Amino acid sequence: MADPAGALAEGAEGTHHAPKDKFWALALGSVGVVFGDIGTSPLYAMREALAHSRSGGTAELAVLGVVSLVTWALILIVTVKYVVFLMNADNKGEGGTLALMALAQRVSPGRRSTIIFLLGVFGAALFYADGIITPAVSVLGSMEGMKEIPGMGSRLSPLVLPLTAIILIALFLVQSRGTASVAKLFGPITALWFLVLAGLGLFHIADDFSVLKGLLPHYGVMFLLDNGFLGFVILGSVFLAVTGAEALYADMGHFGKAPIRAAWVALVLPSLVLNYLGQGALVLSKPETRTNPFFEMIPEVVYWPVWLLSIAATVIASQAVITGAFSMTQQAVQLGLFPRIDIRRTSETQAGQIYVPQVNMFLLVGVLVLLVMFRTSSNLAAAYGIAVTGAMFVDTLLFFYIVRYMWKRPVWQAAAASAAFGFLDVIFISSNLLKIPQGAWLPLVLGAGLVLVMWTWSRGTQILAEKTRRDSVPLLELTDILKARAPHRAPGTAIFLTSDPDTAPVALMHNLKHNKVLHEKNIILTVETTETPRVDDERRIRIEPVNDDFKKVVIAYGFMESPNVPKALGLCRKLGLKFDIMATSFFLGRRSVVPSAQSGMPLWQDKLFIFLMKNAANPTDFYKIPPGRVVEMGTQVTV
Repeated sequence: MADPAGALAEGAEGTHHAPKDKFWALALGSVGVVFGDIGTSPLYAMREALAHSRSGGTAELAVLGVVSLVTWALILIVTVKYVVFLMNADNKGEGGTLALMALAQRVSPGRRSTIIFLLGVFGAALFYADGIITPAVSVLGSMEGMKEIPGMGSRLSPLVLPLTAIILIALFLVQSRGTASVAKLFGPITALWFLVLAGLGLFHIADDFSVLKGLLPHYGVMFLLDNGFLGFVILGSVFLAVTGAEALYADMGHFGKAPIRAAWVALVLPSLVLNYLGQGALVLSKPETRTNPFFEMIPEVVYWPVWLLSIAATVIASQAVITGAFSMTQQAVQLGLFPRIDIRRTSETQAGQIYVPQVNMFLLVGVLVLLVMFRTSSNLAAAYGIAVTGAMFVDTLLFFYIVRYMWKRPVWQAAAASAAFGFLDVIFISSNLLKIPQGAWLPLVLGAGLVLVMWTWSRGTQILAEKTRRDSVPLLELTDILKARAPHRAPGTAIFLTSDPDTAPVALMHNLKHNKVLHEKNIILTVETTETPRVDDERRIRIEPVNDDFKKVVIAYGFMESPNVPKALGLCRKLGLKFDIMATSFFLGRRSVVPSAQSGMPLWQDKLFIFLMKNAANPTDFYKIPPGRVVEMGTQVTV
């Protein structure tokens, strides 16, 4: 995910050596960014789990069972799986599905890379589906607290949905301005929210101390056995308590492992467990509160400030998901899963501060459609969960490759580690699949659509590259031809952008064919994406002389970086390659793609690929090349 807590991100690397005040500043920042989603789960998780039990949540075993299941889900899935194990599987400090995919591809034998690629694609697609549902269910869940406002709830109920829509529209509209100015408040506000959760829980545990028995795991098992098949359904609602767990892993690069782990153990986990215990004790003492236990536990005297704080917490949680989608998009574009997309920086100093207009609009429309379709957080909760469980299962499968090939463990150990976590994932996935008729179909359809787009783009670019290579002249062969028949020489430097540095770029061939001219200096420029998050300036540029007329230059970027070609070319001076960027022409080959039924993809997929190509961002803008220095030359290609 991108880092809304901008200034803190710079100190994330090397947190082991950071001074204590910096360490705790990072830990506080992580509370606002990393734990917002999981921190808003108490608004609805307990309510939904109790509602699906056989007794409707009135029986003592139902309350103790739900408290037990929620507590142990937090311990096993979040603490053991993510905090203890997966956070050790980092890609140069970065986490998240695509970072894990890139790492697994780097350490695994080549023949398995297709499986790893597909897993990464599925994980990324499910993340986007989750990114649409999270803002809707979180903000709507907090706004439904209006219904419980003492003396006013019934009159305000009709306003819940329109006010939720207004808040979410406003949230998406401010994205283009960047969040750096308000991000410094995210940590303290969310930390206050967790302290309030803990305080409310402690206040109500005294309602019925027998709720503490729910900390024992056997009550969860007894509850599931007592409810039979219904217990399996209930697990889908219990999982709502751990949605957001994958954010610990995805945001690791911004804050470092140690601050996130410290925040989880010292503040977040105790606060969540205490709050669920308090909700359970309240329901045990007053069974009628089971319909909305969180808002029922707020004392009337502090109802308004706590309710407003819950809205702030859900908006912050939504912000973290939105910026996460922006960051995921940047990674996907760099890794070749999406076409070039307009990615704008909203901060001159913070690398994580980006804004992606198309993704922002996609999320906004998706969220508003969800509000209209589902109308209540209970209905949305049915759709929530399946995307998260799927993404977590992808992490587990990729974890196998890390244990086996990066940590060099025997196959049985890698399989055992993945099977242990996979067993939990499959149980929760199966439970959430039962909610398909109630709305879980939606994230699956969204995910499938995104998988299709990513697969089409990846496959189409591969076919196009192979076809271009077949139809092109090798660069060394061209240099021999030019020695025999020297063309007219133009003064200055020409830079030809190409994805394949070993073949003569299309723009170069057209320049020779139609203009019959060759510049004094010619640079064959390739921008490549590495399987690491970032590349140091020392390793950014590689120069390979071909002969007196041609030089190959390769600019390397990590999958979390935005390319800036002129800035990178400035580094060439240190390597002895000098030219004036404002006296240099950049030649780009613009390909007009025509569908062909005889190519490697079906005709409908060809048309989808062409549509994606037409809507891709202009390479001039994407690579930050001065527009006045660009010459485009077109060619027609069939796919």
